[in-house]
Formats: sequence, structure tokens, C-alpha cells
Amino acid sequence: MTVRVVAYGDDALLVDLPGLDAVRALDDALAARPPAGVVDVVPAARTVLVRFTGAAAAARGARGVAAEAERAAAASGARREEGARPGEAARPREGARRAAGAVVELPVRYDGPDLAEVAALTGLTEAEVVRRHAAATYTVAFGGFMPGFAYLTGLDPALHVPRRATPRERVPAGAVAVAGEYAAVYPAATPGGWRLLGTCDVPLFHVDHDPPALLRPGVRVRFVPVPGGPVPGGPVPGDPADPAPAPATVASAASAASAASPALPPPAGRAVVEVLAPGVLTLVQDAGRPGLAAVGVGRSGAADRGALRLANRLVGNRADAAVLEVLLGGTELTFPAGGVVALAGAEVPAWVGARPVAPHTATRVPPGGALRLGHATRGLRVTVAVRGGVAVPPVLGSRAADQLSGIGPAPLRAGDVLPVGADVQDAAQPWPDPPRAWPAAGEPVVLRVRPGPRLDRFPPGVLDRLCATPWTVTPASNRVAVRLDGPPLPRLDRGELPSEPLVPGAVQVPPDGLPVVSGADHPVTGGYPVPAVVEAASVDAAAQLRPGDAVRFAPAG
Repeated sequence: MTVRVVAYGDDALLVDLPGLDAVRALDDALAARPPAGVVDVVPAARTVLVRFTGAAAAARGARGVAAEAERAAAASGARREEGARPGEAARPREGARRAAGAVVELPVRYDGPDLAEVAALTGLTEAEVVRRHAAATYTVAFGGFMPGFAYLTGLDPALHVPRRATPRERVPAGAVAVAGEYAAVYPAATPGGWRLLGTCDVPLFHVDHDPPALLRPGVRVRFVPVPGGPVPGGPVPGDPADPAPAPATVASAASAASAASPALPPPAGRAVVEVLAPGVLTLVQDAGRPGLAAVGVGRSGAADRGALRLANRLVGNRADAAVLEVLLGGTELTFPAGGVVALAGAEVPAWVGARPVAPHTATRVPPGGALRLGHATRGLRVTVAVRGGVAVPPVLGSRAADQLSGIGPAPLRAGDVLPVGADVQDAAQPWPDPPRAWPAAGEPVVLRVRPGPRLDRFPPGVLDRLCATPWTVTPASNRVAVRLDGPPLPRLDRGELPSEPLVPGAVQVPPDGLPVVSGADHPVTGGYPVPAVVEAASVDAAAQLRPGDAVRFAPAG
């Protein structure tokens, strides 16, 4: 296979390489000599994603990335000719060298819902599936998908099975799974398409641990069968590493909000915002946490980034200051010392006291006053900016609430008290562009797309078919992805796609043919081919889609 570098969305490049040795070599080279403007380098099985600060930086960096990729592929080929074992071509980084001698034993209850199905697919008995899975010694090849998720090589070839045709909306935390040539353990509850063999209760990731991930590249892993019941070495009840909740869908957001952590205590001596009613789901969001995707920590951040920038500009904040992202409205906030607020995103009636609040305008709240949001009339997510920004403690450099991994502040509850910070840069400024144009009643929302990196996995004309087909948003949509229903898209039977990185707006097509559009909290990697990528402006529009909304794709200009 030759090296290939293609644009992946607006601000990223995807590099195809001959194998894992070349991937490691390119990853090391880009770590040592990063091109200007690089914010994330994400290695996977046979690809490396290089994400930049913007489209211009990506265009400038393409030639340098391609040259480094050619050198990495040549070096890995030379090592293979010298007789090196696969995976040894690149010099591991210091952390990987320290981890290389470690063996982690993970106790497993083989009680997974797909055990019988894997036995049927492989022609083995369930007992033989368990025996073969537990007999292997695995090695962590790379991380991704979500924090603590490690792709393990060494799976018995007899257990190589494809992903599910339709991914589950929720895979439980601790699920031991296989897909293609890899084995893994899901660190937290999440959507996923791997086949589930069992359950492991050992915590795999915690933000306060050093290192935060238990399974790092180079670590060897053994699975040890245990009988049903509590798993030895599992988390202590109440340990902060207990599994994170599943991402909230529009249908489940109310129950997710009610299960949030205890109310935040009031800070002393600072301006605050008090939560009287959180509505269905209200999250703290900012511009996210770039630079950590290689260890499975996605960027996250505001689902509608245009609304984040707009609301912050209106109150005079820095563009990346933390805001509140309100699902559908119904939130009520009080300001004991007063404040200045602005609304953007979904259209929602709002009042300060009895006075209506206009959208896209800075509004002063008097001391002791309250901001009340009604139910959104257009769109799904309302961004509420407060002058100074919401100053809850950052986690891994950001205040964003990542619904996939559980990293960041919990959904707000009645009684929470939020400190107001000093993330101001100037006086409030009007927005220079016209407000978002919502489609007329009954008209579809148009999402503009560019060709994706895996058109070769589909019949010719798949982009035309994607754009010609009317789609409908399903209730399973959330911050992780917008799931669509309609006539299935055809795929070519080219076998399993090795897991590779994702970007916001990536349009994945599982075997069932129904597109899944990656959202703000998308997994770092995925295994379904991507024929198209939604451009950045349309990613914001996708964040405002409600279940039942009509959607059409159109080529980006």
C-alpha cells in the first residue's frame, strides 16, 4: 500500500500508511517536529489524523506531513526487510518504553450478550470462545475512541468477527469486546458496535491518576476468567473512577439531569449565578480540550460553536469563555450581584423579571434579578453567556462537559451555584454577520458536505445518493452523534475497516446503511467508513436538529 494524504473535513489531514509500524514512526516524527498549527495527532491501526487550527494551516502543512509519512513508511519497510517483528519498526516514546514490561491482568466475567453470537459466527462453542479469548496475551497498540479505551492486538484469529450491523445506543461500562483483529474493554458507558463477550470492573481511566490511563501503548494484557459476582480488584464503592453515565439523548436527558452529582457549593466573595431550575439538561461548555485525542480524550466543547462565539462576543468575553448550553429551555437563573447575559443558538422566549430578552443582544440583569428561559421555538440548544464566563474548575484544561466520557462538570441541578470569572477581553460587540436563517416550516435543514476519506468503500455515486435522499433525525441523537433514518445507503463488501480517527461532522455509515453524523462528543476513533464530512458551519446547524426534523445533504461550495 502506498502512502496517501487526504483532506478530512475543514481542518484535518488523514494519512493512510502500510501498517502499525509506519503509524508509530510517523507519530514519533510529528511529535518531534510538529508542523505549524497542529493541535492534535491521533494514531490508529493504519492511519494518522493530523488536525490543525484551521483550513489554512492544514493546507500549509499538507506537504510536510506527506514528506514525513513517506519517510516513516520507508523506515518501517526497511525494518521489516531486516527481520524486525511487526510493531517494532518505530522507536517507542519514553512512556511506552517504561510500560513495555508491564503485564496487566484483568478479571472477566464471561457473561456478555454477544457470546452466543460470536460462537455462531466463528463455528466454535461458547466455552471455546472463552478459552481462546482468555488464553492470549495482548499488547496495547494505540488508544482512542474514548478515554481509557485501548486497542489490543494479539486476538486469536479464530475470534476475528465483524462489528454489529447496527451499533448499540449504549454499551455498559466494563464491557469486554472484540471487533475485527482487536480486543478491548469499554471504560465507560457509551454507544458502540463491538461484540460483547463479558464484563470487567477494573477502572481504566481517571483524570487524577498519573498516568490517567491504565492501558498505555506497549502494556501487555491478560484476561482472567472469574465466576459471576463481584470481580476482585474492582472499584471501591464511591470511588471517583466508577463508570460514567451514558450520554444523554433528547429522550433520556431528563433522567440524566436528575442523576447528576450533588449541587455545587457557593463560592465565597465572588459574583455567582444560582440555578433555580436547570431545565431538561443544562451543561457547562467552552471551546473544548484539544491536544488529548491520542489518549482517547475527545475535544468536546460547545455543540454549536458559532453560538459560543456569538454569545461571548455580545457580552465582551473571550471567544472560548465557558457558557451554559441549555437543551430546549426551561432554565431559570438568579444573579445575586447582577450581571450581563446574552443568548444565541436556538430561538427561545426569555425574560429578566417581566422584561422580554431579545436574542443576539447583551442584556443587563439587576442585582437579585433572574433570567428565565421558556421552551425553544426553533432549534434545540440555547447558549447562555455571562459576562466574565462561567468559572467552574477546569478538568484537563477545559470546563467542557463531555457526555461520552463523563469528563468535566456534571449537568446542572437546582441549587448549584456557579462562580463568574474574568474571561473578558473588551466591551460587548455586535455580531457582524446576519443571524442564522432557519428553514421555512416543513423545509429540511441543509447540511453541506465534502467528500470523505472512504469513498472507495461505497459504490460510485454514493455522494449523489446521500444528497438526493431525504433523511429524518431519530430520537437516539445526542451530543455524540446525530442519527438519521431513511433509505439505506449501499456499501461495498470490502471487509472490516480498521479503526481510524474521526472528526466533528464525519458521516459514518454502519452496515445498516443509515448515516451517523459525529457531534461534539464523538468518539476519538471509529470503525465505520466515512464517505462524507459535514463542513464546520453545517456542524453547528446539525447541533440544532431535533428528533423528527427533515435533513438533506448538499455539496459544499
